[in-house]
Amino acid sequence: MTTAHTDPQLTALTAALRAPKSSTRLKAALAAGTDPEPGVVDELIARCATEPDFYVRDMLTWALTRFPAETTVPKLLDQLASPHDQARSQALHTLSKIGDPAAWPAVTRDLLRDPNDEVARAAWRAAAALVPDGQERALAAELAAQFGRGDRDVKASLSRVLVALGEAAEPAIRDAMGSGDPLVAAHAAATERLLRDPDAAFELHIDAAKRAFALGGKEPDAHR
Repeated sequence: MTTAHTDPQLTALTAALRAPKSSTRLKAALAAGTDPEPGVVDELIARCATEPDFYVRDMLTWALTRFPAETTVPKLLDQLASPHDQARSQALHTLSKIGDPAAWPAVTRDLLRDPNDEVARAAWRAAAALVPDGQERALAAELAAQFGRGDRDVKASLSRVLVALGEAAEPAIRDAMGSGDPLVAAHAAATERLLRDPDAAFELHIDAAKRAFALGGKEPDAHR
């Protein structure tokens, strides 16, 4: 495209990405990914940091996956140092979808332990998607250090990520099941059950594990 033709298009697309109506922003994000124009990447990433609507954010991520990784990944990595929680979490989410191994070193321990739960959850998922072969066990040990964190949804997210790591996560999970902290041990026991049965009901299992721990016993079948 010529500059004369492109600039008005980008201007209109940028305006639509900032429109008051979420439906307009959603259509704009879809258009940006359907006909990828490198000039809109910065705006897409900027919108990820501030977009209030979940579905629009998801479409923004999809749009960014449509561009070459060498165009998007460096800009997304810059967002990981942002003071804004949503900028970090959405950049991590997008990096996990792009799947470029070059992003792995940027998923640091600080991000995996970010005080904001949404950032940490995004970092866990990104780490599981990007971890190089042979480093799964070390990642599992790092993630298992956060057993007991957060509400039910946060706990379930951590468990699902560990389950996604498969057998490599088993040693870390088993170690945590012996913790002196009842909540940590219960969370680990629930995760171990999910590892054996990914369709299990997380909340019911963690409640049962906590009751069993309080009684000084072990969960039935916990070590089979």
